[in-house]
Amino acid sequence: MSDLIHDFIFRSAQRTPAAEALVHGNRRVDYAGLAGLVRRSAAALLASGLERGERVAVYMEKNVENVAAMFGAAAAGGVFVPVNPLLKPEQVAYILADCNVRVLVTTVDRLRLLAGVLPSCRDLRLVIAVGAQDTAPAVPWLEVQAWDDALARARPDEAMPHRAIDTDMAAILYTSGSTGKPKGVVLSHRNMVAGAQSVAGYLENTPQDRILAVLPLSFDYGLSQLTTSFHVGATAVLINHLLPRDVLNAVVAERITGLAAVPPLWIQLAPLPWPADCTLRYLTNSGGAMQRPTLDALRLALPNARPFLMYGLTEAFRSTYLPPEELERRPDSMGKAIPNAEVMVLRPDGSECAPHEPGELVHRGALVSLGYWNDPAKTAERFKPIGARHYGLPLTELAVWSGDTVRRDEEGFLYFISRNDEMIKTSGYRVSPTEVEEVVYAREHVAEAAAIGAAHPALGQAIVVIAYPRDGAALTASDLLAACKPHLPAYMLPQKIVIAAAPLPRNPNGKIDRKLLATQYESVFTEQQ
Repeated sequence: MSDLIHDFIFRSAQRTPAAEALVHGNRRVDYAGLAGLVRRSAAALLASGLERGERVAVYMEKNVENVAAMFGAAAAGGVFVPVNPLLKPEQVAYILADCNVRVLVTTVDRLRLLAGVLPSCRDLRLVIAVGAQDTAPAVPWLEVQAWDDALARARPDEAMPHRAIDTDMAAILYTSGSTGKPKGVVLSHRNMVAGAQSVAGYLENTPQDRILAVLPLSFDYGLSQLTTSFHVGATAVLINHLLPRDVLNAVVAERITGLAAVPPLWIQLAPLPWPADCTLRYLTNSGGAMQRPTLDALRLALPNARPFLMYGLTEAFRSTYLPPEELERRPDSMGKAIPNAEVMVLRPDGSECAPHEPGELVHRGALVSLGYWNDPAKTAERFKPIGARHYGLPLTELAVWSGDTVRRDEEGFLYFISRNDEMIKTSGYRVSPTEVEEVVYAREHVAEAAAIGAAHPALGQAIVVIAYPRDGAALTASDLLAACKPHLPAYMLPQKIVIAAAPLPRNPNGKIDRKLLATQYESVFTEQQ
């Protein structure tokens, strides 16, 4: 039993030291080697003066050093902060300053890009840079060490890690907020350990699995590919892909058995020429609903891969999953709660909703995170106490209110309705963008689509659909509107349809960037007046 997240690596190293733990390109590291790297990373951080609970940011593409730095920070008794490598210098500086990062682990090339913004990071004292040290820029008030030198000088046998228990902070993951700057979600060791154990349980992961890590490690769903692998002693294969075909090639070359992606990536992967003897045994989806045409295409192309449709939020990692055997009966369901979690559908007053009554999804249990870093007001909005559920004991606990409206059927299966802050309010109606998008996606020539609300002088908000055609197909706004009319009531019909000339924009986690689209089209009707 592992209580702390880095123990996954150490326990697997004890059980199967020669088993392959991590692959990145031509580099292959077994569990004994990875455990050694993590211990030396921890020792290097402790030698630099890292105190208990201090933050260590890791800003680089997926590679072996990235993994060693994150888990080394945890093993030292610190807190790791994975920073998406797609972020720009100003965004990185905001995160470093917001959570008072003490040590930054990055590459020499990225340090060169950050040099101009680092003065705003008042708590930063040390940068450990991977790469040719003779090309590293000088930052006058910062100590800059070379990664190889820092690890070579480290003395793991002499380093004394700070004591940590399972409820201590382990990581801070930054997630986009509904407005303004991103929020830092604070995860404990207990959160991450329980999450990995739960997901690995229902995916039936084993040491024989080879899991492809496609998504950013700054994304809880992406980081999960590592933690579930290390929990069972499987192999995690890191890839920084440029094209969808890169993913297929990696699956074939590395005999991948587990693949996780978000809906926009699945749309790109589904039509690829997957081999008949593909080794994939399961697929997982989270970060939004997978549209039925995409799911059908994947099931046809990969008949031996079991699809797991999952729902989660960074504040509680994973909440629900739909077992593959339920796909035929209820393909639109989010499923039920994952093991070791309770998921409720509640009214604003905290009372339980009746079957099919819309309510907010509320998650309780070991996966509920500690809150938002340095933001008690936002934490209080989302993390609320619920009444005692321990019979005979006067206890309360914090549950996380997801902000998502769902309903539950008589058998307990959940169905997503909408994210509350994405609801479109038009002509007095509240319209779920998901409902509109499902109708649009049903058209065979649509590859991607997003429905947003734009200010309208008469309607309050009007529905705008931005659609990108599949494989250069001829798609017109009038044809798409005509196809929607039989399936949507008048108030749900888009007032404007835009046929995009390029794929829809993504946020750093690979999801369609609805906030950017909403900004681009927010004045489309008012400008016409």
